[in-house]
Order: sequence, then C-alpha cells, then structure tokens
Amino acid sequence: MTDFNGRTILVTGAAGGIGSATVRQLATAGAKVIAAARTLESLAPLCEETGAQPLAFDLGSEEGIRDALEDLELWGIVNCAGFGGEIAKPQETDINVFDQVMSVNARGALLVIKHAVPSMIRQGNGGAIVNVSSQASLVALASHVSYGASKAALDSITRVSALELGRHNIRVNSVNPTVVMTEMSNFYWGRAEIGEPFLEQMPLGRWATVDEIAAPIVFLLSDAAAMITGVALPIDGGYTCR
Repeated sequence: MTDFNGRTILVTGAAGGIGSATVRQLATAGAKVIAAARTLESLAPLCEETGAQPLAFDLGSEEGIRDALEDLELWGIVNCAGFGGEIAKPQETDINVFDQVMSVNARGALLVIKHAVPSMIRQGNGGAIVNVSSQASLVALASHVSYGASKAALDSITRVSALELGRHNIRVNSVNPTVVMTEMSNFYWGRAEIGEPFLEQMPLGRWATVDEIAAPIVFLLSDAAAMITGVALPIDGGYTCR
C-alpha cells in the first residue's frame, strides 16, 4: 500500500532534516522524487545517495516557482520548506521577521500548490499533498507567535485545498510535528530550563526523530491513506492531547 510505482513527488525543503528523510523514504518506496531547495549545491549529496532529481527555486518568488513547476508532471507534493524566524513575545516581535516567516511557511506553500495543481488536475490521475505544519499551530507555545501563526495559516490552506481539490481525487493533509532536536532547534529547546519542562508535559517524554516525521508523511501520500483528506495530524508524542 506504500508502493508508489514510479509516481513523481516533489519535496521542498529537501536539504533539511525532515525533508531529506522524506526523500529517502519515498525513494525506497518506489517514488520518483524531485528534491527541491534554494540551491543545487545543498542537494547534491542527497540526490547522489537516493537518485532524486534536484531542483532549485526561491519560495519567495512566485515567478521562480511558476517557472520551476510549470513543466513538471507531478502526482504528489510535500511542502516541507520552513523558516523558524525568531523566539519573541508578541510585544517584542520584529514585524519584518514575521513577514519572512509567513512568506516561507504559508505563502510559499500556497504558491507551490497554486502552480503545481493545474498540471495534476490535467493529468487526471488524482494525487496527494502533505504540508509540514507544527504542533505550534495547535497549541500556544511561548515566544512562538510568528511561527505559530504561519503554521496555523498553513493548516487553513490545507483544509481549504482539501475542500477544493477533493473533486479531482487530490487529497491534502498536514502533519504537525513536535520538536526534532536538530542543530537549529537545539539553541532554544536544548536549554534545560526550556526543554525539560516541555518534555515533562509530553506523554512520550522525548524528542522526535526525522524518520518518525517522514514515515507519517509517506503514509499520508500513499494509497493506504486513500480516504484521508483535510486532516492536521499531530506527530507530537501526545503533547497536544493535554
């Protein structure tokens, strides 16, 4: 049920931890993967390892996204590219950073959908889209106002897209991960005064791995999830069930 039989799937943010893990799992499952990031150089090791096709474009440019996607015949999309922005309370927020976070996490994902879906519809084979959101869209996390807002917007994009595209047999879902302890996240969540109280509130009490996020993404893309659309799936060790 998770054999993709050569279906072409685009993964944005493929140079990052969750993105690269998703590329590896999709390639293993038989998909033809297009791995996208801002630069081809950042993709070279992953594409050499997996056989994925590299693609570079800037999520801040609608023209660049359109040009990159217009000739592709995609069956699936994983919107994994993201920008964490800043750790700041609402009254301390740098609005320029807020705009950048919204531009990548919400606007960029919407533009990928906007310019990829017409070809998916024309092909008439259905398809699946997974947007990588966050637990920060489901519960309030201190000092995450920009990031949480962008991911809440992404979840709304997921629901509306699922509503609109279901008639074309194109499913759209979000995954909402907890913290994956990467080098980027360690600067904040790695602090004992931040990370320890957080984990104490999580039933499973540990950080997620990139493969634990990638596996549900692959499931939601697969025919095993053929009746699932419009959901925001927490992958959070139970944190949001509190």
